[in-house]
Formats: sequence, structure tokens, C-alpha cells
Amino acid sequence: MGSALAFLLLFLGHALATPLRWASDSQSGAPFVFHDPADQAKLTGFETDLMQVLARKMGRTPVFVQNDWDGLIPGLQRGLYDVVIDGIEITPEHRAVVAFSTPYYRTAERIAVRRGTDGLDTVEALRGHVVGTLKDTTSQRLLEKAGGITLRSYEDETNAYSDLANGRLDAVMLDAPIAQYYAVPDDRLKLAGGPIGSLSYGIAMKQGDAALLSAVDAGLESMRRDGSLRRILQDWAMWTPEMASYLDDQSTEQVPPKAWDHWVASTRPTASLQARLARYAGFLPLIGRAALMTLAVSACAMVLAVAWGLALALARRYGRWPLRGAATLYIEIVRGTPLLIQILFIFYGLPSIGVRLDPFLAGVVALGLNYAAYEAENYRAGLQSVPHGQMEAALALNMTPAQAVRHVMVPQAFRFVVPVMTNDFISLLKDSSLVSVITLTELTQAYIRLSTTYYDYLGTGLLIGGAYLLLGLPFVRLARIAERRLSRSVRATQPR
Repeated sequence: MGSALAFLLLFLGHALATPLRWASDSQSGAPFVFHDPADQAKLTGFETDLMQVLARKMGRTPVFVQNDWDGLIPGLQRGLYDVVIDGIEITPEHRAVVAFSTPYYRTAERIAVRRGTDGLDTVEALRGHVVGTLKDTTSQRLLEKAGGITLRSYEDETNAYSDLANGRLDAVMLDAPIAQYYAVPDDRLKLAGGPIGSLSYGIAMKQGDAALLSAVDAGLESMRRDGSLRRILQDWAMWTPEMASYLDDQSTEQVPPKAWDHWVASTRPTASLQARLARYAGFLPLIGRAALMTLAVSACAMVLAVAWGLALALARRYGRWPLRGAATLYIEIVRGTPLLIQILFIFYGLPSIGVRLDPFLAGVVALGLNYAAYEAENYRAGLQSVPHGQMEAALALNMTPAQAVRHVMVPQAFRFVVPVMTNDFISLLKDSSLVSVITLTELTQAYIRLSTTYYDYLGTGLLIGGAYLLLGLPFVRLARIAERRLSRSVRATQPR
């Protein structure tokens, strides 16, 4: 009875614990926070393990929040989550906008080259060569400072190492953990030279939250003292003499690198067709969920675009000059600015004036308001294509101008623009990929995740392309049916 009561109290205490909302970009790749190559529904990585233990040390329940890399810090400042962890380097530039915990990992840069290449083992030796790295990193700044290097900055480390293996680059310089996971397992590549420079990773949080910063630092210190941080790093083959010195941990305990071995085994290229097809079959649940998100965002946004676009077209065509001017100004502003900027403005900018939208609603509103401007011009062209005599005939039948527009002009104009609307919807389906920057995972993000995990851009690309095609084709068919029915309806209601 006593043990049952203790278990119940422990369970209730865990259930009622304050959540620790931590954010990362699970598309960033190994070994930080990523989806298990053997089970895409499972989140893994050494930082994932670290946050599970840290949250327990803090007496809180970890809750993961996905966000695009570029949106991690803006989302933190907006209050979408409590902390950010994603191999974020502790630099003066970063300290100016966020607070950092004590470092949980210290490392250096490493150079990777193709096997058979010699001599490119220092930054100075890279002068006169084409070198790849990630944007806005310590590595990039070191290479820029050296001078004389043709630098190519990448959004994703997988593409950098792929270009190196394919001969598009002479070398890649990135953090040692990244090189460990993307260069070492590749038989075509090797590490050159020794560690270069030094850098530290920290957990980022909003400035001014002293209580949270103190709790995080206390949790990390507890992990250092009981050896849990070392065991996590050993599991991921990331325990180094530098970390042993930094943590003052001289323990001889050895933890087998099971996580590292699992990564190498699950990302090994599959030679047989049967194994490849089995892997593709495992992608289908993720692609299905991403397709549903793409369809939901696109369909809701198109409904908004059609309704608001029609209102804009009517205001510009039949409204008085203030309405015409306002509609024209809106259309020109929206068409003259990038959709990505509009999405970021609605999601991250509007909260500063008290307007907070959840990611799904923000994506729908941004896409809908953007496409409404283009739909408005389509409808205006459709209204102009209806013979003016149709309006005169309607008025001669004692219709009011509003009734004439509603029952005569709009139905006929709508018939003209249905094919264009279909094309716009298909374009909107593809543009929905931009909502990934505000934490929504749709088909394009699924493609990036899968292709960069398995180095398979061809097969994965065909699967994602097929999903987009299957989403778009039914709407093309429905649009043709609607066009035929509208054509018959318009002919039946035309004044004679």
C-alpha cells in the first residue's frame, strides 16, 4: 500500500511538473537533435538526451518545440519556448541578444578532404582552394579572416560534405562533432590535420530570466558531478580529452558508443533494391503526415485568398475612390514584397503589437493574404472580360447594381478565372513549403529531413514529387467539372 501510494505521488508530481519547453531544429542533423534514421517518428541526438536528463534535474517535464534554425532565437524572444539548444556557439554576437548557460560542450574545428588529398591540413594551406562551411559559424569567420579562400556557405552540412565527395569543393571545415558524423563514416572522405581554434556550445534563453539561468546551470553542474553528461557524450562517441579536462572528470568508466554505432549502421548506404524499397516504405508515414499538413494549410489559405481576393476585385472595379485606392495599394504592396518576409512579419513581427497567432493560423493567414492580391487581379480581369451589355441588360430587368454584380457579372467572371485559380492553387501548394520557417513541417521539410539523413536525393525526391502531384491532380479535375457546370449555369441565367 505504501509503495503504491509513493508511486502515485511520484506519478502525479511528474504529471504536474512545470513543462520545460526547449526548441531546436531537428533538420540540423546529427549528432545534435535529429530524427532517428531507423525510426523517423523518434527524436534523438546527444542534445535530446541531454535535455531529458537536464529537465529531470530541474524537476520539470521536457517538451520539444520544432523551429527552423533561423527562427530559433526570434521564437525564443517571442516566448514560444523557454530555452534553445542546437549547437549554438557562445560568441559575443550571440551574447548581445540572448543569455547563455555554462558551456555543455567544448570542441574545435576540423578540416575534411577527399581521400588521396594531402597538404590541406591547416587554414593557411586552404588559401587558393574552394572550401565549404556552414553560414554564420566560427568556422566561416576563421576562413574569411584567413583570406585568399574561395568560400561557399551552406545551410546544411550534408550538402557541404556531399559537394566535397563529388569534387565541387576541395575541403570542408566545420565543428569536430559534425565532421565526426558526416566525414568519418564516408569512405570517400578523411579528416586532415588536427583541431583548429576552439568554441563552446551553450543553452540559450531570454536575457533577464535569472531564475531560469540559475536553474539550468545548476542542472548542468549536477550532470557534471554525477557523470551523466560524460555518459551521454561517450554514448555518442563525443567524449574527448578536452571535455574531460573541462569537466574535471577523470573517471575511467567506459560507456559503449551505442548511439554512434546505431547512427553508422542506420545511415549506411543500401545496395540492394529490396532494402531500398523497404526504406522508402518506412518514409510513407512521415510523408503522409506532411502531405496532410500541406493540404490543410493550402486549402484553408486558398479559401481565404478567394474570398478576400474577390472583395478586393469588386472594390477596385465598382467601389468609390477611397475603396479603389485602398484595394490598389494593398495589391501593390503585397505583390511587391516577398512571401517569406510576409510570413516572418505576421508570425514574429505582429506579437510586438499584441497580435499572436499560432503557427498554423499564421501560415494560413500569410499565404491567404498574399495570394488574395493575385486572385484579385484575376477576378478583375474576369469582370472586365464580361461584356458591358450584360450589366445594362440586368439593370433593364430592374436589378439593382449590387444584384447585377452578384447574379450576372461575378458568375460569368468566375467561369473565366477557374483555370487560373487552379494554377494558383497548385502554386500555393508549393509555396506552402515556406511555412516551415514558423515551425510547421510539411512536404518540403520532410524531403529535406529524409534526403539529408540518408544522402538520397533521387528516390526521396521522387516520393515527395509524387505526393505533391497526387495532391494537385484531384483539384485540377474538380476545377474542370466546376468550369463545365458554371458554363451551363451562366448560359441559363443570362438576360435575353
